[in-house]
Amino acid sequence: MAAPGGPEALAAAPERRRPFGSRFLTDPSRLFQHNAWDNVEWSEEQEASARNKVQENSRQLVPQDKQDEYELNANEYWNDFYKIHENGFFKDRHWLFTEFPELAPNQNLSQPEASEYKDGSTRKPRDTSLGSCENGLCSLETRTQEHHQLDLMKDSNNIINRLDTDGEAVLKLGDLKLSDGDFPGSSATYRILEVGCGAGNTVFPILQTNNDPGLFLYCCDFSNTAVDLVQTNAEYDSSRCFAFVHDLCKDQSPYPMPEESLDIIILIFVLSALLPEKMQCVINRLSRLLKPGGMILLRDYGRYDLAQLRFKKGRCLSDNFYVRGDGTRVYFFTQDELDALFTTAGLEKVQNLVDRRLQVNRGKQVTMHRVWIQCKYRKPFPAGQKENGHVH
Repeated sequence: MAAPGGPEALAAAPERRRPFGSRFLTDPSRLFQHNAWDNVEWSEEQEASARNKVQENSRQLVPQDKQDEYELNANEYWNDFYKIHENGFFKDRHWLFTEFPELAPNQNLSQPEASEYKDGSTRKPRDTSLGSCENGLCSLETRTQEHHQLDLMKDSNNIINRLDTDGEAVLKLGDLKLSDGDFPGSSATYRILEVGCGAGNTVFPILQTNNDPGLFLYCCDFSNTAVDLVQTNAEYDSSRCFAFVHDLCKDQSPYPMPEESLDIIILIFVLSALLPEKMQCVINRLSRLLKPGGMILLRDYGRYDLAQLRFKKGRCLSDNFYVRGDGTRVYFFTQDELDALFTTAGLEKVQNLVDRRLQVNRGKQVTMHRVWIQCKYRKPFPAGQKENGHVH
């Protein structure tokens, strides 16, 4: 359920992307020399203009009966989106490893030997002796060799049941016996879940870049069509990945892994697609899936992003929550709102940044002010317990 109108859709820089916050526009005459500039300060006039635009496009709300329809048929709108665009809408997000090195902690991606956590503890990279990567991408031969190192799936044919009644892939998770350790990826040593995987533009770069033989990647989406696109992709490998349909907002909707089993949960332009009043329950449940020390990585729309300012009257559902022309919805966050969601769920802040980026179309000589928020929140260890599990 990756959101349309994200950074990939509006402007994608062809050159190798620098980390957030490393390219500053100090000389206005150099504006069109690069595709993007970081930490661009807004003037008081620009802030006031954005605020006025939001007030203007929020005056006329969508009627309640239409709002109910958008909620009831949300999966149909996302299915239609992916049927139209398939996997051609987004570019693969290789920038993820610059912003979130936790997704490939054992790779040599110009990062320190050990990443330091808020409490001063460190997680050392895993052994990378099984093959090598160049430029962040592993060779097919390397990945094939690693696939046979571990049996990360247990009898997957008994776990995955595909129903083809409407030509869409649907997964049943009812046969999983999580209490018995019978779940996909149960033998893995590093588990990642991407929520709202869309057509796999995050999933497949991770599988290509992270050559840890102990890695197992789960990915889910609200859209049956999106999950089917992932499962039928030539890069999909059930020994390292498990894709499934999941409704975040339904408490009874099962996950294929037990609580406290995940190292990383990824939310990339996904939380904003949910009803604001349902977001807290979603984060609460996701936090229970994390191991102590595990983290949620989020990147999503910030308040007064260009996408919010572009909405016309009659598209607003509630404060800072809008519906697009295709029926999909989007919320625009502040840092404090996200901090409240995560800390209420018992997580600790590692990072909460506003990315005010000035994107440039050099061909058309057009500038676009984007506002995104990037967060990392960690599940704390029980009192008296260190990262290695020892009690002192």
